[in-house]
Amino acid sequence: MSTSKNIVCPQCDSINRIPADRPVTKANCGKCKHSLLDTSPVAVNASRFDRHIVNSDIPVVVDFWADWCGPCKMMAPAFAAASGSFPLAARFLKVNTEEEQQLSARFAIRSIPTLILFKGGREIDRVSGALSQPQLEAWVRSKV
Repeated sequence: MSTSKNIVCPQCDSINRIPADRPVTKANCGKCKHSLLDTSPVAVNASRFDRHIVNSDIPVVVDFWADWCGPCKMMAPAFAAASGSFPLAARFLKVNTEEEQQLSARFAIRSIPTLILFKGGREIDRVSGALSQPQLEAWVRSKV
């Protein structure tokens, strides 16, 4: 019997089921055909955020940031680089706190950047302040 896990497409937000018990070298969305192996951080609004958090069987790392925030801009390349280390193991999302103020309030974001790791639809851990790529990767690996 083969087990599977749900992966939300970073392009169209469709839920895809992929094998969990064997390595996957190619996985495309059944709806839009975009690669599910794409590790680029995904900018999301509130509805896309909920779709990824609730329907994903892999951990989701969310960067709450703002365009005016110096440390946020400084950490952005490290966040993008770290996301490349987790194909089909974690999804990386970005939430602009200026555009998604209700989402920021919902998670009591008091300072930015704030990173929150979700697993099974629930918050597992959070860290505030900019992290380097190695720090970010180590934090994610310790929680996954």
